[in-house]
Parts: sequence; C-alpha cells; structure tokens
Amino acid sequence: MRFFQPILSGATVRDRALSCLGVFIAIAWAGITSCAVLGETSPLIIAPVGASAVIVFAIPASPLAQPWPVIGGNMIAAFIGLACAWLIHDPTWAAALAASLALAIMSLTRSLHPPGGAVAMTAALGGPIVAKWGLLFPLVPVAVNSAAMVAAGVLFHRLLRRSYPHRPLPAPVSATPTFIAADIDEALQQMGESFDIARADLERLLEQAELNAHQRRLRSTIT
Repeated sequence: MRFFQPILSGATVRDRALSCLGVFIAIAWAGITSCAVLGETSPLIIAPVGASAVIVFAIPASPLAQPWPVIGGNMIAAFIGLACAWLIHDPTWAAALAASLALAIMSLTRSLHPPGGAVAMTAALGGPIVAKWGLLFPLVPVAVNSAAMVAAGVLFHRLLRRSYPHRPLPAPVSATPTFIAADIDEALQQMGESFDIARADLERLLEQAELNAHQRRLRSTIT
C-alpha cells in the first residue's frame, strides 16, 4: 500500500480535498469567464488548463505554479506551437519540436510551466479552436484561461490564508544555522537533481529543521 501514499511532503487529506474544490471552482470560473469576455455560447477552455489548475491548487508554493509561469509560460508555448505548425507541415514533427522548444524558451524566460508543453502541442497540432482564432490563439483562449486560473488561485488561497503568489516565510527568530547559502548551492550541484521547491523555501526549511533539532537536543538534555 505504500505505493498509494501521498508523494508530496506536507500534504494532508484536508489539503487534497481543498485542492480538489479549488480545481473545480477554477475550471468553472475559466469557462464562465470565457463566455462573458468573448461572448461565446459554450465555454472556451483548452485541456492543458486542467493541468495548470492541478499545479496551482495542489502545490501553490511551487515555482512552477506562480502567476508568471502560468500565464507567461502558456502564452509563450502557444506562440511556439503556432510557429512550428507554420514551419513544419508534418504534425508529428511539429508537435515534437514545439514541446521541445517550449521547454527551452520557458526555461530561459523563467516561466517554466509543465502544461506549457501541452499548450505548445495543442497549437502545433491544430484543431477547431486553433483554426478559429489563428494568431490570436495565445491570447484567446490561452491567456484568458490562464489569467482566470491565476485570479481564482489568488482569491482561493487568500481565503485559506495561504501564500499565493508564494512568498517564503521569514527565518525563525532564534534560528542560528550552521550552514550558509553557498553550502546549499554546492549540495544541489553535488546531487545533480532538480527539485520542485524555490531556493528560498529550501533554505527556510533547512533553517527550521536545524532549529527543531537544536530544541530537541535541549529537551533531551533537560530530561
């Protein structure tokens, strides 16, 4: 059964339930917004927005869930997908190149957002929505959907007293870490892995853990 245990550190059943509620509200809001703003008779929502909703509401502290990656990353990816479709007429190669270039450009513009890969492929492969809006596709519906998602995320997390857009908590007042920022950077380089946590949050986590360890040692000494 360990394979079915939560994989996100700090996640609780309550957190997941609230995340599900947030996704429901955000998708519905995106559909309502598209109808109101664009005068559509039916909701204009692209599938990758569902993935954006999961990230924004399940892991709002992630660098990948912040407003610029959600809005900017999706829009950039959409433009790349359209360009690839224009340059390459074979859908398979166009979609492959679009997803690859989207990753590269989003990384360079600090707007990395996983659903952006799906947005790029959607634009490259075409379809009724892409054909209808053409060069405006990155704006309609991509930007409209993404902006609605971020707006819903800001309001929802504010009601729950969560930090979104995320800002790292200040270090504990009594924390006296034995490490410095360069130690964290060196450790990350030595591990050779990418972690879905902001650099400042990682430092704050280590400071809190070191403070907790210090307090535990004091309690054991007293007893």
